[in-house]
Amino acid sequence: MSADPSVARPLRAPVRSRHGGAVYPAQSFEERMAAVEFRVGTRPHITVDAAVCRSCTTKACVSACPADLFAPTADGGILFNYEQCFECGTCYQVCNGAGAITWTYPDGGHGVVFHHG
Repeated sequence: MSADPSVARPLRAPVRSRHGGAVYPAQSFEERMAAVEFRVGTRPHITVDAAVCRSCTTKACVSACPADLFAPTADGGILFNYEQCFECGTCYQVCNGAGAITWTYPDGGHGVVFHHG
C-alpha cells in the first residue's frame, strides 16, 4: 500500500501471516476486493449441467464457493454466474455429481487478476 497522506485509513493492528511469519497490515473485505479485477471473457470457463445438479442431494457448491456464485433454483438445478469467479476450483472439488461441473481455464487475457496493493 502506498503511504498517501491524503487518504485517511483507519488504524488497525498488523496481522501475522500463517505463511512464513510475515506481517501484513489488516485489510477489510472491501479493501481486499478493490485489489481484484475480473476480466470477463465471452466464453464461460465453468459450465454447470443443470440436469445432473437436479439429482444432487448436497448442493455443496452453493455453500463452498467463496465468491457465492452458485444459487439453487426452484426446479432443483443450480444457477451459476462465472463473471466474478476467483478460479479457485473449489466448486469442482466439492461437486459429487459426475459431469455436473466442467472447469477449464479462461481464454487468454481473461479471468481474475489479483493486484498487489
